[in-house]
Amino acid sequence: MNYIKTTAAALAATMCMASTAIADTSVCLITKDATNPFFVKMAQGAFAKAAELGVELRTFAGKFDGDHETQVSAIETCIAAGADGILLVASDTKSITSSVQQARDAGLVVLALDTPLDPIDAADMTFATDNFRAGELIGAWAAKSMGDTSSAKIGLLNINVSQPTVGVLRNQGFLTGFGIDIKDPSKWGDETDPRIVGQELSNGNAEGGREGMENLLAINPGINVVYAINEPAAAGAYEALKSLGREDDVIIVSVDGSCPGVEDIAAGTIGATAQQYPMDMAAMGLEAIAKAVETGEMPAATEGKNFFDTGVGLVTNAPVDGLEQLSVEEGLDLCWG
Repeated sequence: MNYIKTTAAALAATMCMASTAIADTSVCLITKDATNPFFVKMAQGAFAKAAELGVELRTFAGKFDGDHETQVSAIETCIAAGADGILLVASDTKSITSSVQQARDAGLVVLALDTPLDPIDAADMTFATDNFRAGELIGAWAAKSMGDTSSAKIGLLNINVSQPTVGVLRNQGFLTGFGIDIKDPSKWGDETDPRIVGQELSNGNAEGGREGMENLLAINPGINVVYAINEPAAAGAYEALKSLGREDDVIIVSVDGSCPGVEDIAAGTIGATAQQYPMDMAAMGLEAIAKAVETGEMPAATEGKNFFDTGVGLVTNAPVDGLEQLSVEEGLDLCWG
């Protein structure tokens, strides 16, 4: 039985949302930018669910990932327009909380998507991938693929120096899955395990991944395990390794599960990725707001967590024992972008 499809069915049953049209409900979706395929797919999921439920949906986005001011303006616009709720993918998880509180004080339901606010309870609920679990899955896969991890030389490609919540969770999850003591789980870089060569920044893109990988190889050209924050960074790392003829003897793992990322697994560029489901994330979040407006019932967190877990799957072309895994074909059926 397909693990992810089973998980999605269980999530839907847990939510028990109404599927009837909800008149006169207005929701705003605010994402980090309008071009990232993850957010494009998220908007598609939200629009499809809005059409199904008869909810009015307006979308807003930053000019770029990190454009905090535009997101603040979007929240103010939604409040002034009398929206009932906001789905928010925050660029600045701390600074946005005062604007979120203004929206909640005005009676709007605010759900964080993908990226938890800081603190997480600044939003009414968070609908997200368990990013720590995503990292843990690829870390465990890398360790099992390697076998004897005592000779591991690990390079980590993070997103940027601000250590946003998602980046920390993926990084610390990976190290935990690989069997490394992470010290303080709220930040990366304080680990003392000698197998860690270094941590570099990638800005989550291919160019940054290549440059970060080059910096890591300058520290230790024998790196044999690479964690990347996402698949573009992983692809950049692969190119840097390929230029040295080392592309076939390094394990590369990442998080996201985009269609290009899954294709990179099929091509052997990436060993495994943890796949997210942005369409489901947005659709579930919009349905939760619609139900809260209709009944006053706020969405509940997944049991044992402080957020609603929208699912994650491990996609690989080289399965290992002891982990639930999706084939490349299954990953392509569920991918985005």
